[in-house]
Amino acid sequence: MAVIIEGNKIAREISEQIRADAVTLKKTKGIIPGLAVVLLGNDPASEIYVKRKIKACSEIGFLSREYRLPGNTSEGELVKLIDNLNTDDSIHGILVQLPLPKHISADKIITAIDPRKDVDGFHPYNSGALLSGSPLFVPCTPRGIMELICRTRINLSGKEAVVVGRSNIVGKPVALLLLAQHATVTICHSRTVNISEVTRRADILIAAVGKPHMITAEMVKEGAVIIDVGVNRLDNGKLVGDVAFEEAAARASYITPVPGGVGPMTIAMLMKNTLEAAKRK
Repeated sequence: MAVIIEGNKIAREISEQIRADAVTLKKTKGIIPGLAVVLLGNDPASEIYVKRKIKACSEIGFLSREYRLPGNTSEGELVKLIDNLNTDDSIHGILVQLPLPKHISADKIITAIDPRKDVDGFHPYNSGALLSGSPLFVPCTPRGIMELICRTRINLSGKEAVVVGRSNIVGKPVALLLLAQHATVTICHSRTVNISEVTRRADILIAAVGKPHMITAEMVKEGAVIIDVGVNRLDNGKLVGDVAFEEAAARASYITPVPGGVGPMTIAMLMKNTLEAAKRK
């Protein structure tokens, strides 16, 4: 039976260190890390995520500002708000909660954020810099995944890693981070032929597709490390991952749970990125 990688526990340890670093930064430089979170409309999932981020700021001692805008806010109005936050010295990180209403271009909004305040790590500058190996910010979920692997003392060098999912938010950046740690990386997606044959080769299997229980036991190599990024709500209200946990855990050496695995690490890495932005300031 696999060892469960306790994301909640690791995230708490990281948050304690961030809190201590923030206290030192305030004492030595007079700087309090500041995060601005912008939410358009009333998407229930986005509401939950924003509350968690604001709560994390409060617990760590960061300044947080929440901007709630109606769903019919124009693209121009949103860009104007971002321009103001770009020049606000008390704000070191800007996060625009996705998804945005259909009449607003997410690419245009992300590009409007100053790359030095892009704590989500989605700006084209940071995406390109990640490809070359020197980003200002790494996207929070991929960074959290790598932190879980590192703190579990899993050596990636020479290992075969398979990422199921090719999004710009998780799949592509985490593949680059794995490659930087000398893993051999394959990305699978909806058009991959015989996907089970590919996943069964994986020493490290990362599932990030948003399909409940897609990864079953027969898709898992004996002794594999499984990182489950998926968060899916079933009809009965239960939260589950992309991995069929019980059956996959019987074959794996390590596995992350849902909830309590990657999710808490994403918030912790957002706080870490914001702290680093404030230190650069």
